[in-house]
Amino acid sequence: MKKILFLLFFGITTSGLFAQSNGYWQQHVDYKMEVSMDVKTYQYKGKQELVYTNNSSDTLHRVFYHLFNNAFQPGSEMDKRLQAIKDPDGRMVNKTKVGDKEIKESRIAKLQTNEIGYLHVSNFKQDGVSAEAKEVETILEVTLAKPILPGKSTTFTLDFEGQVPVQIRRSGRNNKEGVELSMAQWYPKIAEFDFEGWHADPYIAREFHGVWGNFDVKITIDKNYLLGGTGYIQNGNEVGYNYQDKGVVVTVPKKQKTLTWHFVAPNVHDFTWAADKNYLHDVVSTNFGTTLHFIYKNNPKIIENWKQAQPKTVQLMEYYNKIVGKYPYDQYSVIQGGDGGMEYAMCTMILGEGTFDGLVGVIAHEMGHSWFQHILASNESKHPWMDEGFTSFIEDLGLNELSVSKAANPFAGAIKSYINLANSGKEHPLTTHGDRYDENRSYSIASYSKGEVFLAQLQYLIGEENLMKTLKRYYADFKFKHPTPNDIKRTAERVSGANLDWYLTDWTKTLNTIDYGIKEVFEDTETIKISLERIGRIPMPIDLLVEYIDGTKEAFYIPLRMLSFIKENPNPAMKRTILNDWAWGNPNYSFWLPTNSKKVKKITIDPSGLMADVKPENNSYEIK
Repeated sequence: MKKILFLLFFGITTSGLFAQSNGYWQQHVDYKMEVSMDVKTYQYKGKQELVYTNNSSDTLHRVFYHLFNNAFQPGSEMDKRLQAIKDPDGRMVNKTKVGDKEIKESRIAKLQTNEIGYLHVSNFKQDGVSAEAKEVETILEVTLAKPILPGKSTTFTLDFEGQVPVQIRRSGRNNKEGVELSMAQWYPKIAEFDFEGWHADPYIAREFHGVWGNFDVKITIDKNYLLGGTGYIQNGNEVGYNYQDKGVVVTVPKKQKTLTWHFVAPNVHDFTWAADKNYLHDVVSTNFGTTLHFIYKNNPKIIENWKQAQPKTVQLMEYYNKIVGKYPYDQYSVIQGGDGGMEYAMCTMILGEGTFDGLVGVIAHEMGHSWFQHILASNESKHPWMDEGFTSFIEDLGLNELSVSKAANPFAGAIKSYINLANSGKEHPLTTHGDRYDENRSYSIASYSKGEVFLAQLQYLIGEENLMKTLKRYYADFKFKHPTPNDIKRTAERVSGANLDWYLTDWTKTLNTIDYGIKEVFEDTETIKISLERIGRIPMPIDLLVEYIDGTKEAFYIPLRMLSFIKENPNPAMKRTILNDWAWGNPNYSFWLPTNSKKVKKITIDPSGLMADVKPENNSYEIK
């Protein structure tokens, strides 16, 4: 274990130095925490030591911490947002009928004193000297005892006490499937400071941005509880529960009331755990070096599904390793807990009941986040499409890979969902902060579907081979860092040689849409004139398929001038003719097609369906 941790730390350190030499920097943290949980009151107390390294060129006079649990109180900002938004999250409200009208009431607003969540900090010190710490609901504002100079480290110590809320969103106790403790967002977590400054966002149920670092965590809890979560167990032979070495029998004295679980997690940006006294724990080894842990309730109705999902999970992880890059940790845990599915460092918490396909589907998505968020740690508060959308992309590829009948276009559902949103008038630009959307539906479709379409359309622009090379290089260049939208764009440009700045701008910073149409087809005895038009603002190269009455087909490709690129023929078995390029400033384009004594039956723009044209009905033309 020590050798593994040293090698991982050495790789991370040298990678960080290489990044710094190229102008990139990121902060670093080392956490040590000891916490004791009272399973009768669901209250806990702990101590935290945090060594903070300032790798920026700024001198820091203040720091900020997240206190997520404080959101779960009546009157909190999360509660008020839940009451104000047009379509509140169904998991966070109670629904009642008053006549013909459905009333949605905030579950947070109904919490009693012993049901709320809270997290309070005391005795805050910097290098042993008291510092002023002010609690502002879900944020702790700390005025430092002394500034942290560029390149210097300092040590923060604090005491904290919390209460686990009744499960409403992600973190909490006693969820609807009976899981006692889902301990997500449970500790004082220092906010990220990067090239844009501090990211001390209040918590109103969206996503996160964290500081890369190492965690050493000891959790003391009733001995009858089985734990799972982030990191490597250090004392498996003391706690047992299938964490012990093969052949070791663990016996806890009857008089002993508690066990202390010791976890170490190198180079992650979060730490999460779950606990229940009725958990089962299966351990599955793989041929690619990662041990998978499956932790779920001892419920006869779900055991078979969980057992059958295990080889599927192995297949999915192996596939993600192949198409993106090797998962770098030695363990990953799939844990029943929470309120649906949510990714965390080295683990996920998911609901465990329901259908087998649903179980595999949520595992496919949440485990995909291990690459797009927990290794490629984009700021998912500001750019949720980079983690949700890219994860959805590999999820659909992975599930298609497992499927007996393969879909020609596994992204068709995401494209359709995005088109519906674009035509609804309720779309926001992808530059919208995750907390600022008018409706949850708009947020979800933008983040998941439009984010996924960004990559699917990138395949349309530069070709499948270049796209897959882009994913691998993006992973290799930016793992254990905080990539931005420009980084995925520049990676695709480096791989393909195409110019893509216009694509990133139009797709993420505007509400511009793609709309092309076949304007006119004129046929005489010798030629056919095909006239196309660009109706939407976003330009695209055009793949055109011509089908003849005799059953033969012919492809045509119209390069986009500003792309400065011609992609490889996506279907080498079919003849393809490359036509003159199309400049954005001209909304019209025509070319003449020799008949070759063949009668044309149908003309189709984008036969692959990878281009998210918001009005696809004018993309084909049949000659009757």
